[in-house]
Amino acid sequence: MNLRRRHKITPEVSTASMNDIMFFLMLFFLIASSVVNPNVIKLLLPKASSGQSVSKKTISVSITKDLQYYVEKQLVSSAEIESVLNSYLSKSDELTVILYVDKQVQIQDIVNVMDVSNRLKVKLVLATDPK
Repeated sequence: MNLRRRHKITPEVSTASMNDIMFFLMLFFLIASSVVNPNVIKLLLPKASSGQSVSKKTISVSITKDLQYYVEKQLVSSAEIESVLNSYLSKSDELTVILYVDKQVQIQDIVNVMDVSNRLKVKLVLATDPK
């Protein structure tokens, strides 16, 4: 007596809808990645192997390679930095300035902003790009 099946059952996985799923996932991640990074000012930060995160009231000061100064994403001149930081200091007692500087900026421009923070007795943290 022959009990074997005449037709072999082969396992198959239908991948017809896989292209649609991959397209929608790619579209979702492209849209999500453009919304996640709201930083408008593009800078190449120096690298550091160790660092800390700051959780108090922070103000970002950015210096681009063209020596344009931004305080909280607003363009200011180098002479106005002290008055702008002083106005933020009057609103909050404990203030920390996070200094974002492009790699190509001269050290004297960085020291000028450090002098301003020392005169105002404000903590200053130099932002770096983690490895």
